[in-house]
Amino acid sequence: MSMDRLLEKIVEKQNPTVAGLDPQLSYIPGCIREESYAKYGKTLEGAADALLGFNKGLIDALCDIVPAVKPQAAYYEMYGWQGVRALAGTIAYAKSKGMFVITDGKRNDIGATMQAYAAGHLGETDVDGETFEAFGADALTVNGYLGTDGIQPLLNVCAGNDKGVFVLAKTSNPSSGEFQDQMLHAMYEPLYRAMGNMCQQWGLKLPGKYGYSGVGAVVGATYPKQLKELRKALPNTLFLVPGYGAQGGAAQDVAQGFDKNGLGAVVNSSRGIMCAWQKENCAPEEYAAAARREALRMRDEITACVGEITLPR
Repeated sequence: MSMDRLLEKIVEKQNPTVAGLDPQLSYIPGCIREESYAKYGKTLEGAADALLGFNKGLIDALCDIVPAVKPQAAYYEMYGWQGVRALAGTIAYAKSKGMFVITDGKRNDIGATMQAYAAGHLGETDVDGETFEAFGADALTVNGYLGTDGIQPLLNVCAGNDKGVFVLAKTSNPSSGEFQDQMLHAMYEPLYRAMGNMCQQWGLKLPGKYGYSGVGAVVGATYPKQLKELRKALPNTLFLVPGYGAQGGAAQDVAQGFDKNGLGAVVNSSRGIMCAWQKENCAPEEYAAAARREALRMRDEITACVGEITLPR
């Protein structure tokens, strides 16, 4: 099962983190941008080429210490089909380096439309009897607030293709509580808790050998109380934890999402890693080395709170 592979990589590297690849042109050193513009001009093609070049440098620097990457689809789609090609190239390159890939697409639909999303991002696309992986990520973030109709097509594809999903439950943004904290009076629990319970139920169809299913939940580091609550309530649900670092979440906050084995969560950092060279004020050519230093610092900070990470016996 897909999440089993992620957990094994986390234990192997003793690092429960994922590097978010959400590149903006302002994050990319000028030397990379200019090289791409020299080939394609200041065009969508040139921008997309710069994104891919930047990402490859990051992946090369991180692949032996960070188990996973999480490209956010929006930062590629904004450059049209050229950017989408850069997303596909990023996924393929990360996988070639042995990294687990979570596409952050937050897809949300029902029926045949969700089947198409599932096939494109996690499964196979049929072309008159020939099948191809369109993107080939290992997992996809999804919005489950349309209910089981929007999740079941993903479960079918995940079961047949060794893939997983992370469902939005309690997100890290400041206004998340406008809806997610609303109490469901018939159940006397907030909406995010009900969504977490659904993740636990959906996950019964994708059991894993280490106790965590193929249906994870997105739970933000900026809400440590809820993170702790959900960890206790959802023992078989792996958490993808955004909000660390630039958004305000600290190591002691994200530690609430881990179990006694140091498993149960994978913590994302995007700007903190991608823009480390700017924070350090080092030479632009050193951007990948700066990203590696930040990834190691993040790893050490979190594991100091979590402890040794082991697979359950």
